[in-house]
Amino acid sequence: MTFEEALKACNLVAILRGIKPEEAESVGEVLIEAGWRIIEVPLNSPEPLKSIERLVKRFGDTALIGAGTVLTPAQVADVAATGAKVIISPNANPAVIKASRAAGMVSLPGVATPTEAFAAIEAGAAGIKAFPAEAIPPLIIKAWKAVLPKEIPVLAVGGVTPENMVAYAQAGAAGFGIGSSLYKPGTDIASVAEKARKFIEAMRAE
Repeated sequence: MTFEEALKACNLVAILRGIKPEEAESVGEVLIEAGWRIIEVPLNSPEPLKSIERLVKRFGDTALIGAGTVLTPAQVADVAATGAKVIISPNANPAVIKASRAAGMVSLPGVATPTEAFAAIEAGAAGIKAFPAEAIPPLIIKAWKAVLPKEIPVLAVGGVTPENMVAYAQAGAAGFGIGSSLYKPGTDIASVAEKARKFIEAMRAE
C-alpha cells in the first residue's frame, strides 16, 4: 500500500505515543478493524522499535506503519530496519528528510511556517505536518494551500478532535494525526476502539 493509497482509504494517522510492545498488536487490531490505515509509534515510547516490528509483521500488508519523533538520520536507519515505511518528525530537518527518501520511506516533517514547508518539500518531503495544529488555525492552512504545490498533502496534527476536523478539511487539510485524544498509556482497548470509530465517523462527515 502506498502513502497515497493509505491516505485515500483513511486520512487519519494514529499516534500511539507511550505504547508498549505487548499492547501494540491489540491496539493495532482495533484500529485496522475501524478502518485506520496509517499507524505511528513515536520513538520516545517504551521500546518503540519492538512495537513497530510487531505492527509491521502483523499489519504491514494492510496498513502503513511508521515511527514518529524521528530526529536524526541514525534513527531513520533504525526504523528502516524494522520494515516500517513512514518517518514522521516534529521538525523539518533536511538530513532526516533526505535519509528517509534514500531509504525509500515516506517523510512527513513538522512545519509551522510557509518557509519551513517549502524547505521541507525541497528536501523531499512526501507531505507536511502542520504542527501543532492548535496553534495553526484553519485560516492559516487555507493560506498555505493557496501557495504550496497542490500534490503535497498537508496534515493537521496536535489538538485535532472530531469537532474541529471539518473546519480543517474545508481549509484544505488532506489528513490528520490523532494522538492523545485516541490513545494514551493505560487506555483500555474498548475505549480505543470507540474513539477510533468516532474519528472515522467524523472523517466521513467532512
